[in-house]
Amino acid sequence: GRGLRAAAHVVYITLRSRRSKPAHIRGTVRPKRRKKPALASPRPGPGRHVSAAPSPGPRRSAAHAPPGARTRGSGAPAGGRESGIRIYSESAPSWLSRDDILRMRALADGALAPAPGGRAHLLLLGAGAPGSARRCGPRACGLLRRPLDLSEVFAFHLDRILGLNRTLPAVGRRSELIQDGRPCPLILWDSSLSPASNETHSSVKLTWGTYQQSLKQKCWQNGRVPKPEWGCTEIHHHEWSKLALFDFLLQIYNRLDTNCCGFRPRKEDACVQNGLRPKCDDQDSVALAHIIQRKHDPRHLVFIDNKGFFDRSEDNLNFKLLEGIKEFPESAVSVLKSQHLRQKLLQSLFLDKVYWESQGGRQGIEKLIDVIEQRAKILLTYINAHGAKVLPMNE
Repeated sequence: GRGLRAAAHVVYITLRSRRSKPAHIRGTVRPKRRKKPALASPRPGPGRHVSAAPSPGPRRSAAHAPPGARTRGSGAPAGGRESGIRIYSESAPSWLSRDDILRMRALADGALAPAPGGRAHLLLLGAGAPGSARRCGPRACGLLRRPLDLSEVFAFHLDRILGLNRTLPAVGRRSELIQDGRPCPLILWDSSLSPASNETHSSVKLTWGTYQQSLKQKCWQNGRVPKPEWGCTEIHHHEWSKLALFDFLLQIYNRLDTNCCGFRPRKEDACVQNGLRPKCDDQDSVALAHIIQRKHDPRHLVFIDNKGFFDRSEDNLNFKLLEGIKEFPESAVSVLKSQHLRQKLLQSLFLDKVYWESQGGRQGIEKLIDVIEQRAKILLTYINAHGAKVLPMNE
């Protein structure tokens, strides 16, 4: 019919499908090493100046040098073995500090030895100088967790990318000291943490009821000293906002919801194993757990025991973790809103060779990131729907 015949001047084009090959993430491609041809040194002649020693080129920091160029002093393993922390670009990702990189190298590459005292999961790091102390404190130590807890490594990188900086460095590690040679998380042991109770593994005593009451008082915000009757602890109000955001993204329940009252737990969850699940009638009296500060810095939290759960379905997310939180950290929310969370996680997690391979390489890591991205969208929707404020929290 008329109008259906193609006009002679119309050019039809075929749209190319999306590329199947994923883009390279900066810093995850090992640079090619080209041999430079040897140049014959010119003979000194009239008018030619010969320096006594070659001028040194620009020096790279040990933490940022490419794998073949590291010295023993950088924390890389001796004997030419490649480090378990891969940095192929000129510098490490900006969200990881130099101390983070050095500690990750110590955890990934250092020789391991059981720490004295009978604590099976505490390991001394590094060979140590002759006569050096064989105990944690003077010597760096790592806390070895189960293979099932490998998500602690993901949690460390997510924490740094979000700008929270509340977790301790963690890497994947294989060793003859580790059960069956399977990869396990090895986490930096920090001697500056405040002593914790045996019951709640916390340095402060808080129940759900007293925690909710303290949130209403905004303890220590804007430098305001709380009154005794407010029931405040030494912890700054903003710390709870950071903790709630972090725990929601990873669905960590062992701090704010130890009885699993905010979601449907599985039989292997700790609350079911310990018989705590039915105890949700009087939630105000339930104690918070794993709430830890440093001895010299009681205003800020340290996030420990950060095993996340990626298999929690969207219709079973634990929103109880966000209860009472009216403000969220601007640095973290801006990352969640950006289009760069996936790229940053890929770039950061690639550094840890053992962890990356334990998850099935990039394909497996992408599936974990899919989960976090979807939860980030849900969290941003929650923030908008509840009119929560987004504030700078780098006091």
